[in-house]
Amino acid sequence: MATQPPANSLPIFYGGLEPLSSNQHGNYRSRPAQKAPFLANTHAVPITIDEFVACQRFFPIAFSSGDTPVPLALMGLNEGVNVFVEDDGALRGEIYVPAYIRRYPFMLARLRPDADELSLCFDPTSDLVGPYEEGHALFDDGKPSEATNAILKFCEEFEMSAQRTAAFVEELKGMDLLMEGEVSIQPAGVEQPFIYRGFQMVNEEKLRDLRGDELRKMNQSGILPLVMAHLFSMTLMREIFGRQVQQGKGPAIPVETNGAAAF
Repeated sequence: MATQPPANSLPIFYGGLEPLSSNQHGNYRSRPAQKAPFLANTHAVPITIDEFVACQRFFPIAFSSGDTPVPLALMGLNEGVNVFVEDDGALRGEIYVPAYIRRYPFMLARLRPDADELSLCFDPTSDLVGPYEEGHALFDDGKPSEATNAILKFCEEFEMSAQRTAAFVEELKGMDLLMEGEVSIQPAGVEQPFIYRGFQMVNEEKLRDLRGDELRKMNQSGILPLVMAHLFSMTLMREIFGRQVQQGKGPAIPVETNGAAAF
């Protein structure tokens, strides 16, 4: 879940990673985020399986392409489009905010590829952490403050959830249930449908063809409810499409359609 980025890459949102240290950051404070400008141009955010139920109410849940798929909350259908965030980073209405967003600008990361332990780091390019007068102190007499301990606990819980998520994805791969996804949205009054690809999803046909004992095992292990949450959430694709059109961030379609779309 983007906690061990390649040497020449960083997780999304992060402009850098610096270990939090009482020696170097003893006077630093963490300011609460009123807006999330870093999110405005992000259309897909990693999520964990512990968030599937909450996320499926608002976002389609898809899986990234490639050999190591990651569950994603789709906040837009096109690169650079987020229908839930204003250009200045203010949220549009009440929505569930994924934990990946809430932990920013902090995260646990390995300082070296061969390191066993994860260290609490932050993004030094963020204006949410720094030697400010306001905000929550990160250290108290050289020791981690209550705020820092709470941040560390949140990041640790996120890591454990990320590990469970990776195991869940491996189960899906082992059962050969993931396939390359394709969604066709046909707005009224438009000749050609809009086709969206570049993600993976559960193959419903293969799911229906599973033996009863396999389905029972998936249900007992908690995998089946997660799969169903993912499949139910995909019906929100057309709603996201409609929001893009209404906000002027989607394809141009006749005004009389009001952004309505059907699969």
